[in-house]
Amino acid sequence: MSTTTPDPKTSQAENAAAPAASRRTLQGWLLVILVFVAGAASLAVEMAASRLLAPYFGTSLFVWANVIGLILLYLTVGYYVGGRLADRVPKAWGLYLITTIAAFSIGLIPFISRPILSWSLSSFSTYSISVFYGSLVSVILLFALPIILLGCVSPYAIRLSVNQVGSSGRTAGMLYAISTAGSMLGTFIPVLWLIPTVGTYRTFLITSATLLLVSVIGLVVSGRHNRRSTGFNKNFLFFLLFVPLSLTLLGLRGPIKPADGTNGGGRLIAERESAYNYMQVVQANQETQLILNEGVGIHSIYSPSRVLTGGPWDYFLAAPYFNNYPYTPDRLKSVCVIGLGAGTIPNELTQVYGNIPIDGVEIDPEIVTMGRTYFHMNEPNLHVIVQDGRYYLRTTPKKYDMVAIDAYQQPYVPFQLATSEFFGEVRSHLTPQGVAVINAGRTGSDFRLVEALAQTMRSVFPNVYIINTQRFANSLIIATNDHTSIDNFTKNIAPLTNPYLQDIGQISIATGDIRQETHAQVYFSDDKAPVEQLIDQIIFDYVTKPGK
Repeated sequence: MSTTTPDPKTSQAENAAAPAASRRTLQGWLLVILVFVAGAASLAVEMAASRLLAPYFGTSLFVWANVIGLILLYLTVGYYVGGRLADRVPKAWGLYLITTIAAFSIGLIPFISRPILSWSLSSFSTYSISVFYGSLVSVILLFALPIILLGCVSPYAIRLSVNQVGSSGRTAGMLYAISTAGSMLGTFIPVLWLIPTVGTYRTFLITSATLLLVSVIGLVVSGRHNRRSTGFNKNFLFFLLFVPLSLTLLGLRGPIKPADGTNGGGRLIAERESAYNYMQVVQANQETQLILNEGVGIHSIYSPSRVLTGGPWDYFLAAPYFNNYPYTPDRLKSVCVIGLGAGTIPNELTQVYGNIPIDGVEIDPEIVTMGRTYFHMNEPNLHVIVQDGRYYLRTTPKKYDMVAIDAYQQPYVPFQLATSEFFGEVRSHLTPQGVAVINAGRTGSDFRLVEALAQTMRSVFPNVYIINTQRFANSLIIATNDHTSIDNFTKNIAPLTNPYLQDIGQISIATGDIRQETHAQVYFSDDKAPVEQLIDQIIFDYVTKPGK
């Protein structure tokens, strides 16, 4: 029987290989976790970016185009740079160092965003397409570095994994799948939980802390096996880790932006973020005002000392009097308000017409909370429905004497509430003498949006009328379900005894430039609704031709 004496050199090599394999396994798992977290972080930053820009530039299609387009550009640059860096420094610590820097740059966004966004807004406020260029500059300055660094992760991780596994195609597919799975999580968690619960700023900080935690662990593990590769002390790395964690717990002090109401902005009472809006409650003189997002329009007003506000909400009171003569106040028995806001329309209707049933549809539950807390929206006859307005109409069998639509967020209009199909849905929910009323924004002399909406409505309704409001640059568009004439309004207003109806009726006749829209043309349909393009043309002409 022969025996073989082990070669000492071979035994030493095998013993050294065992812990090396173990190290590669640990590094492999850390690499998978990092790819997943980096994928989640990139989409979390993108989703939070839209909310960060909303108070300054709104949520229009062009703002979203800036955010999505530039972030895709940054990721493209990151893929290229990451591949080059991975070939030059194919070490795990190099990747973890990149994500550490990315984590800190994400954590800086809440602190540097306010001055950058304020500067961007003021710098471009006098130029055409100010929203586009203002948001463009803001996105470039705020998000370029962290997103480019996050883009480096996938190619760098593939390079490291290929060294370990040796199967490039399968490895690349696996890591991209893991990154995409992380991106899915990074899309839903901020929108459904983090932003509504802790706010946009803390969402950035939580994202930063999560990415930094994985990066620091990776640096410690990789540094343990190759101390010459990193110049970092383990204790110092963990000290860095607690910086964003502490900031996350402490949060940022002060308002997101200054008060944006009338009377020089007014005094900020409260602000809140939801999944749909950034909201401010502002006290301006004797008025409590609701401002949403970029603050272009006042969305609700409440004053304890008076009923009429001088704004577009008053004119909803007079809209039913375009019906055939004689039309008396007792004939208005039910109202649906789409775009309830903080309840200005129901408040005025209740003060004038009594406790008639009012269904108020509002998509944002936080606005409803604001209305009840700060705007005395507690009318017993108001039934609040937290739902999308168009969905509500499609699912309710109710008919109303008036459907009041005040859901447009200036300057842009949600297209699904401006199409001929939507107006057809509205008409199907009107009584025979019912009216549909829409509040639309404009400039002092450019009525293209108002006319486009009126002519789209005219393609559905037999008669459509327009009134310009006295306060704010708004017009009300009134469509009657019955065949009517413009002379009915003056005849119906004359015998009214209610002082509020008398006031708004006479103001409408004296200053409203009441007119009938006779042209019927479908400017906006569910298939084609170039609402934002039309509004951008209005903005461009307003800036370049101020006298127009």
